[in-house]
Amino acid sequence: MRFRKPRRDVIVVLQILALAAAIYLTSQIGLVIGLGQGRTSPFWPPTGVAVVALLAFGIDLWPGILLGSAIVEMFTGPVIVAIPTAFGTTLACVCAYWALRKVGFRVELDRLKDALALVFLGAFAAMLISSTVGTTLLLYTGVVSIDTFLPTWLTWWTGDAMGVLVVAPFLLTMVKLPWRRYHDIDSVRLVEFVALLVITFGLMLVAEKALGVIFVAFPLLVWAAWRFQLPGAAPVGLLASAMAIHAAVVGYGTFDGRNQSDTMMILQLFNGSVALTGLLLSVAVTERRRMQAELERACGQLGQVIERIDRAMRPDEPSRLRRWAEDRTTSK
Repeated sequence: MRFRKPRRDVIVVLQILALAAAIYLTSQIGLVIGLGQGRTSPFWPPTGVAVVALLAFGIDLWPGILLGSAIVEMFTGPVIVAIPTAFGTTLACVCAYWALRKVGFRVELDRLKDALALVFLGAFAAMLISSTVGTTLLLYTGVVSIDTFLPTWLTWWTGDAMGVLVVAPFLLTMVKLPWRRYHDIDSVRLVEFVALLVITFGLMLVAEKALGVIFVAFPLLVWAAWRFQLPGAAPVGLLASAMAIHAAVVGYGTFDGRNQSDTMMILQLFNGSVALTGLLLSVAVTERRRMQAELERACGQLGQVIERIDRAMRPDEPSRLRRWAEDRTTSK
């Protein structure tokens, strides 16, 4: 018994360090398209990574968020505000975790209430904390002025929220996906899913360069949500967002010739639309199919009860319900 606690502590420390490393590595994606020397970004993946880590492995991992965020801030801004800004990010992610747990959030994301909770509590509400703390500190140190405070705050808030909306569903799917059930997956469905990813990549690439549009991803996203629910929609949505981010960084297609503010606004609207469409539609389809299965199971149980009553009332006659069911089966 005396060796269990140290062993548990070692595991937690390793998880904290791994989370800090993941936050630092994923922050490089956001810094590529950052505004004002990387200070704010319209897409900040570390927030999604942090929220999922807390939901999947527990609140004990919060020091990893603080450590990883502090390291990132030290390399991207004034050192004097690195720790306070990291505290703001950590507080936002912890509040997201607390709010989701309070409403009974399930990491399987198989209910519409879970999707709405992730959108409005985990992303939009909780990330107000990090954006407000961070932008206020930038104003205090003179990095931003009063005139640029609101645009910077809005970019920071939507960037953190997009990190939760785009990254969290994908990671939750990977963490909680029942992999054992997918060992014998239908090869036709596997080919269909791979083809969907390839078509999404190719179609977005061609449409961006040739036509300058990015909305072609939405029909494929709807198809993925309908056919595969969140395990299909999350990768397709993430791929579509990655393609849009690449186009924004390179500056071709829709983003050709636009200034940085317009580019970020378009990118935020696209990523938000992709994330909300894929998440809400997937969960709605999953919930509908689960309710249909429960209804069929209830009807089957009711049929068994009626058959037993029929047998009890007519012991010398064959069950009419069974004859009816056999006739329908034979006719098919």
